Amino acid sequence: MTSKERVLRAIKRNELPDRVPVQFDLSESLLKQFGEKYGVVLTYKKSYYEDLTYRIAQNDLRIKMGSDIVVVGGQPGKGFILEEDENGEVVNEFGMKMRQGPVYMDVIQAPLKDMQTVEEAEAYQFPDPLDPERYMQAEHDIAKYKSEYFIIGDVEVTLFAMARQLLGMEKFLIDLMMNEEHVHILLEKSLQFSLGVATELVKRGVDAVWFGDDFGTQNSLIMDIDMWRTIFKPLYQRLIDGIKAVNSDIIIIQHSDGAVSELLDDLIEVGIEVFNPVQPGVPGHDPQRLKDDFGDRLSFFGAIDQQLLLPYGTQEEIEKDVKEKIEILGRGGGYIIAPAHIIQSDTSLESVEAFINAAKKYGNYNGK
Repeated sequence: MTSKERVLRAIKRNELPDRVPVQFDLSESLLKQFGEKYGVVLTYKKSYYEDLTYRIAQNDLRIKMGSDIVVVGGQPGKGFILEEDENGEVVNEFGMKMRQGPVYMDVIQAPLKDMQTVEEAEAYQFPDPLDPERYMQAEHDIAKYKSEYFIIGDVEVTLFAMARQLLGMEKFLIDLMMNEEHVHILLEKSLQFSLGVATELVKRGVDAVWFGDDFGTQNSLIMDIDMWRTIFKPLYQRLIDGIKAVNSDIIIIQHSDGAVSELLDDLIEVGIEVFNPVQPGVPGHDPQRLKDDFGDRLSFFGAIDQQLLLPYGTQEEIEKDVKEKIEILGRGGGYIIAPAHIIQSDTSLESVEAFINAAKKYGNYNGK
């Protein structure tokens, strides 16, 4: 069974694959270390948003390590060069000033932090999502892996995440609560940009589109569910309808960190087929409850803790958790096992390999 067949069977839940599919993303430092270990020469193609760079980078290496999935995405447009200044700061195509933090590349200055008017929002121009130079690496990886591996087109930083990075989190949430018109204009422009990127990736042959907006905190939704239903649910419906109009068979994956189980019925209604990252340890995300309540309508992607378990757990603890998640979420199919986010530099190579090995060891459906 090819990796592509394995993932498709798992997601569609109509027949079992041979084993639970595996996927993982690695930080830059881990990519370098594993590149040396496996003898893979690393080359990087930046994404249009820094956090996506390491999701779409080094597919050769991750495949060699055991991933069933290739992730591709958009890069900077024609003529744009991301240059770092003497302070280690960069400004991306959207005008976001960014600097490497302890873990992630952080937006340290939002380009629209002083926006007040509709006219300012209308004047702000997004980069061109249709620029063919954005997709040269994606085309290369799709052509190379399409027959054997499941290809995900990454369109994270989709609506909420894009608008909050443009305005800054505090301003965005206040202006959203105040129902300021400029926020809705930016959300519409974010929709059109994300739809454009997704459409270009679908046309090039990806099997799934992966959207990403973090609607949860460690304890609850970041906003009232009625506000989410009023503002974001219709936008997502338009986004998914637009993608399905290009290819009705495309699989839709939704990423949202935090405690977001309250949204799952609504996400299913608008067409989400796979839920990621199934962040562990937050209210509403008990694996058994999620499987019982949603497992006949939704597949799960993630659920392995990269905050505490992978960096600080023993190999025995990692193996135990992987086994438990597979037994629950993988029952009858419907599960891609993966860490709940990019594995960071605080995790050892041995712990990464312990996760991969345990996933292969306990994920076999033969005889079950």
